[in-house]
Formats: sequence, C-alpha cells, structure tokens
Amino acid sequence: MTTGPMARGHWTRGLPGEPYRHLQPGVRYRVLEAFEDFDGDAHAVGESWIFMGSNYLPYHGGLSLFISLDGTQEWHIRMQDEVQAPILEALERFIG
Repeated sequence: MTTGPMARGHWTRGLPGEPYRHLQPGVRYRVLEAFEDFDGDAHAVGESWIFMGSNYLPYHGGLSLFISLDGTQEWHIRMQDEVQAPILEALERFIG
C-alpha cells in the first residue's frame, strides 16, 4: 500500500532534492489520468500533491515517489519498472 503519512523528512531527509523527469521538488502536481501504483493503490484523476523527491533501486527496478498532500507530511508511492512500465514511460500523461 502507499505508505504514510510520515513526518516531513522521514524519507526525503537524505535525498538530493533533484527532479525526476518533469517532476520538480516542491511543485504541486495533479493526476491527469488514473493509475495504480505497485501496491495496487488507485490514484484518481484530480488527486493533487506536492512532489518531494524520488529514489530508484535498479536491482529491483523500483521507483519510489515521495509526495506530500499538505506540505507537512510525506507519503511513499512505490512503482516498479516491469509492472508500471506503461505509466512510467508516459509519466507526463499521468501526472502534470
């Protein structure tokens, strides 16, 4: 399941604060096309959150997106290359 909420910095404290593709840290984004993450959690059209950062584990093809709904707490959205490839390849279509 999408994990959270946790206190701000729980996952992002050690991250360099770099963008992931078109996602810039500190910018609010909206789900443009519904999708499911690796854990099967649905992200509906209109869902809105602030991108906090990301982490990628190449061995497992695992992408972690760290977001905040309110700017004070963080959530962890897990994605996986093989399972979510259609979403990750067209991320700009799903999140903008």
